[in-house]
Amino acid sequence: MPIITLTTDFGIKDHFVSAVKGAIYTELPEATIVDISHEISPFHITEAAYIIQNAYKSFPKGSIHIVGIDSELNPENKHIAVQLDDHYFICANNGLISLIASEFRPEKIVEINIHDAIGTNFPVLDVFVAVACHIARGGTLEVIGKSISDIKLIKGITPIVNLGDKQIVGSIIYIDNYGNLITNITRKLFDDIGKGRAFKITARSAVFSTIYERYSDAINFNIEKSKREEDGKKLAVFNSSGYLELAIYKSNPKTVGGASSLFGLHFRDTVSITFE
Repeated sequence: MPIITLTTDFGIKDHFVSAVKGAIYTELPEATIVDISHEISPFHITEAAYIIQNAYKSFPKGSIHIVGIDSELNPENKHIAVQLDDHYFICANNGLISLIASEFRPEKIVEINIHDAIGTNFPVLDVFVAVACHIARGGTLEVIGKSISDIKLIKGITPIVNLGDKQIVGSIIYIDNYGNLITNITRKLFDDIGKGRAFKITARSAVFSTIYERYSDAINFNIEKSKREEDGKKLAVFNSSGYLELAIYKSNPKTVGGASSLFGLHFRDTVSITFE
């Protein structure tokens, strides 16, 4: 039985998450359900895509991923089921899949058309669950939808390279639980354009000239602990997902603050790298 994952912006205060899980267990008592996150910022497609893109690859092939972000059905927001990288994604056609599928071409896409048989104003509970359980039982996508070739694209979040490969201009795409700022600049793009040259990273008033491999690499452990520049030190690092991240060492947004608040940076703010 394939794993079914849930990613939503429902939060955990209301009944929505438990209702969706109950509906799955009613259909498939033997199901295994894994929560990826229910703390996505409301309607934040880019944030959801970043989290799902970095989580789904750890699940077995054939896993089914329900995504409840901006999922209300309307003429401009149809529902789709997608086979991608040997996984299945059930979500709205709101651009999210175009972000997840940046590295892979979807193997199959269908526009879900079973709504008339399932009267609902809560599609994640009714339509998405029905589709997920159908797939989990071995059903094909063609039974629950019509094949389509195109999905909605989200534009304007790809880094720009200009000035004859002298500069990369990117932006903040995600702020994590520590207040660290994840950009859309990948290690591969940095290496391809930088070619080993010296550089300066600028994000408003924050400036960096070194990118570390690990957070702790920014700390000089040869210096006596009481004399180190440690907690609160700003740093740039390529995170475990391969994206450039601007961080504060051992930050806590609820007490001393994180990179987002201390640098005054937010979603979509500009981060540039200038090479010598």
